[in-house]
Amino acid sequence: MSKTIWESFKEKGISRREFLKFATYVAGIMGLAPSMAGEIAKKMEKTKKPIVLWYHGLECTGCSESFIRSNAPYVTDLVIDVLSLEADDTLQASSGVMVEEGGKLVYPTLDINGKKVSVEFNRHVHKIIEEHKGEYILAVEGGIPLGNDGRYCIVEGKPYKEVLEEAAKNAKAIIAVGTCSSWGGIQAAKPNPTNSVSMDGFTFGKPLIKIPGCPPIPEVITGTILHLALFGMPPLDDQGRPKQFFGNRIHDTCYRRPFFNAGQFVEKPDDDAAKKGWCLYKIGCRGPTTYASCGNLRWFGGISYPIQSGAPCIGCADKNFWDNGPFFDRLKGVVLPNVEVNADKVGVIAAGVTAAALATHAVAAGIRHFNNKEED
Repeated sequence: MSKTIWESFKEKGISRREFLKFATYVAGIMGLAPSMAGEIAKKMEKTKKPIVLWYHGLECTGCSESFIRSNAPYVTDLVIDVLSLEADDTLQASSGVMVEEGGKLVYPTLDINGKKVSVEFNRHVHKIIEEHKGEYILAVEGGIPLGNDGRYCIVEGKPYKEVLEEAAKNAKAIIAVGTCSSWGGIQAAKPNPTNSVSMDGFTFGKPLIKIPGCPPIPEVITGTILHLALFGMPPLDDQGRPKQFFGNRIHDTCYRRPFFNAGQFVEKPDDDAAKKGWCLYKIGCRGPTTYASCGNLRWFGGISYPIQSGAPCIGCADKNFWDNGPFFDRLKGVVLPNVEVNADKVGVIAAGVTAAALATHAVAAGIRHFNNKEED
């Protein structure tokens, strides 16, 4: 854990050229200019591999599944060469007492090849917390249940909230990965029987970065971790989200936006308008109100995203995602940017503009025809 990122690359036999190429990838994913690659390389030459503890509460592990599918950089490069990922229930080989409480646990003696052997295991996670206070990044996936004294999620034989508190109090910074840790998630949806909450009440004064999404785009996760490791806290919006990834609505980068502006909407998922690729607003698309990078970064290495596949955005990065009404019900009161008209009236207005243009054309044609007659 004392090695720098560059030293880790060199140990793997990675050339300086490949290292600089990796720095260029990192610049792109953090939303920085390619010219910043040299500065990033310098940072990685001096920066020790950041220690990361990844905790899991009430969740489906979808955020971790997304994380391991990062393409730029590949998560293998990130986990092996860039980070010291010291705990993650999904990715670590060990489990149970080998990665849990501090101190040592002495097992009964075992008979191995005729010899009596006492087997000891360091309880790794708490050793990291104790020895690296204020140094490690805590990534948290999943909501935190408070109901029934926290017994809806038990880790190490005690309520998860107690385990999380210890890690959060001693962290350098906290990243809430996914909608569950950012806003509460599906378990916090009405009527919230487990009284689940987000990370907001468990920061203990530590900086908190929220990466909502169900799940978030993998490159958004890796880009945020890298920015925090190399440059410190990224610029955040008023809800604690990194601006470089949550600075625009999906609506702002949507390739179907011209159809929205023209009032050309899909009315049913299988109608002719859907086949033509028209705007999905009327069948429930949350793109006009959802801030995320789906429209520009996309998924699976930039291949596609829900709107491109013909499905409306369901607003999975929104605060009340699971309580925002039936997903395919149209949002009301959406207003075009800088134009004080309701989107429901866009089609009418567009038709009116077209009719007015046709009328103007007809009048102009009539005048030309009259003038030609006079000349004759």
